[in-house]
Amino acid sequence: MIQRLLVANRGEIARRVFATCARLGIETVAVHSDADAGLPFVGDADVAVRLPGNTPAETYLRTDLILAAAKATGADAIHPGYGFLSENADFARAVTEAGLIWVGPAPESIEQMGSKIESKKLMEAAGVPVLTNHTADTATEADLPLLVKASAGGGGRGMRVVHRLDSLVGTIEAAAAEAESAFGDGTVFVEPYVERGRHVEVQVLGHADGVAVFGERDCSVQRRHQKVVEEAPAPNLPAATRSALHEAARAAAAAIDYRGAGTVEFLYDADADRFFFLEMNTRLQVEHPVTELVHGVDLVELQLLVAEGARIDVTETAPHGHAVEVRLYAEDPSADYQPQSGSLTRFEIDADVEFGPLAGAGVRLDSGFGTGDVVSTFYDAMLAKLIVWAPTREGALRRAVGALRRAELHGLRTNRDQLVQILGHRDVIAGTMTTALLADEDDALDGSARDLPRGLPAQAQVFFAAALACAADAAGRRPVQRRAPLGWRNVDAGPLVTALEYEGTEVKIGWRRTSSGLEHVDLYDEVEGITADDPTPLAGVPGAWQVVTRRDGVAAAHRVFLAGERIDVETPTGHVALRRVPRFTDPSTQVAAGSLLAPMPGTVVAVRVAAGDEVTEGQPLVVMEAMKMQHVIAAPYDGTVTEIGAAEGDQVEAGAVLAVVSAPENDSAEGDQ
Repeated sequence: MIQRLLVANRGEIARRVFATCARLGIETVAVHSDADAGLPFVGDADVAVRLPGNTPAETYLRTDLILAAAKATGADAIHPGYGFLSENADFARAVTEAGLIWVGPAPESIEQMGSKIESKKLMEAAGVPVLTNHTADTATEADLPLLVKASAGGGGRGMRVVHRLDSLVGTIEAAAAEAESAFGDGTVFVEPYVERGRHVEVQVLGHADGVAVFGERDCSVQRRHQKVVEEAPAPNLPAATRSALHEAARAAAAAIDYRGAGTVEFLYDADADRFFFLEMNTRLQVEHPVTELVHGVDLVELQLLVAEGARIDVTETAPHGHAVEVRLYAEDPSADYQPQSGSLTRFEIDADVEFGPLAGAGVRLDSGFGTGDVVSTFYDAMLAKLIVWAPTREGALRRAVGALRRAELHGLRTNRDQLVQILGHRDVIAGTMTTALLADEDDALDGSARDLPRGLPAQAQVFFAAALACAADAAGRRPVQRRAPLGWRNVDAGPLVTALEYEGTEVKIGWRRTSSGLEHVDLYDEVEGITADDPTPLAGVPGAWQVVTRRDGVAAAHRVFLAGERIDVETPTGHVALRRVPRFTDPSTQVAAGSLLAPMPGTVVAVRVAAGDEVTEGQPLVVMEAMKMQHVIAAPYDGTVTEIGAAEGDQVEAGAVLAVVSAPENDSAEGDQ
């Protein structure tokens, strides 16, 4: 029996495994990088061991350090979580050779399925439908579009879609570089790309007496080939197709004598009612909670039982109700999913349980972060998973939207608003979504606000509430006239004006105190008749205020949270992020025209030009890596590189000048006419 388990991972999945261990009475060990030292998973474990450094290569990918941590803490088993070393056969073998229990499949099974090239051959031999492999030499125009995919790993890293044959070689090189960085293996392969298929996967559990199947999940809503929304069971599958998928997954696992929890992924072509094997993940999947909720199982517990060699009585049952999971990311969907890093000034989500089963319809939260935690640039941008179970699919979708709307996520941009849009999309509601949904609806589902006129009257009450909270906060800190009412003046010489920034636009809010209370002054001639009560502080939350505004007899309550220049407003219709506009601009913060700035903190992995080079619009100049993704900074227009501000290997902060491109003088002159 396992007595003390080390989880060779971080964040949400480490906490998930620890939760089951706590229930079973198994002691736990966390390992953590320097960047992760203050995160909740470290405190959840009974003991924790520091892995010096920050990057995955320095820490979570170091077999020697993890085995040393197990020895130092007396751990007798290792759970790999997902990502990092979870599908590394050499790591699994090293764990068993060290005399420890490996919570996962045999190294040989990992090797057989670890290469997506070789696994397809194995599946084809087992009678499972597969897609044809191509190379840069064999692919033709007729084969387009093509998908370049990393042979090792997953999560969308090392994956690119190719629509032009002349870009295939360059795309293969870029995908290989990203795969090498993420997984330590730059091998990639090329296969046909079904642009509007569905991603359906089957949960299996291999044990001493065979292979159990716990239904399927639909994971079609993806961005950058990474899953965003998952659900179980998959909607709108013909009964015969559902059964065939289950049996194909069972055959795939049996073909390699698979032991433990695993997932067999398929691409489903709904138009032709056919499916193809994509890959097998020889580990626990991120989206495993939806299966747990509809089948009433604890997959982590089953993993531990299989690893201990216990005989388990597994009964395959039909799914009960419906579960939906959404992944909350620190990213900006409206800016090409740019990852965000920094402090979460508030991270509060109402949930019925964390990391466990639900007693009935409700919300489960599997989170790796909490209020005050820092999201670093070194790892994946996922913050948490919100999972909802209800008796019906419609009920689960509705509850998920409600939980997302009530969530308070401040300090960083997240994909919360995009998730609300996705769950309300007609194709998602109908259960006909495909992997192309976000690409097809790029502008409609990017999480940004819609149809706001110049003066932004749709948000006037929100801005008014924010301005009043700022004034009340300042009044509470002044040393004199503390009893004076907010906005009071001896002589009414005009409105008080507060300047805020919203989505890159400066908005000025006028307001005054009258004999009847606080009144909004319309500076844009677009909205009138808004009044408000005096702000009241929210108990126990420093810098937070409740402001009730009124218009046309309807009252709306706003919760306003102040953190430095940032203002977060929770409104009856959702969250609005604002920034206070400083009265004076610091000259040192100004940069030269044509400056290309780092969009986020990260590492410069390539500088492809030198000062003096002529460049064309869209030409890649600098490549950065942050949060396990590569980001290309390109020339904004034709011109000359006049300055290079970073070198390969540099760690840069967000806003750092990476390069300066000057436009030709004649172009500038024309633009001034």
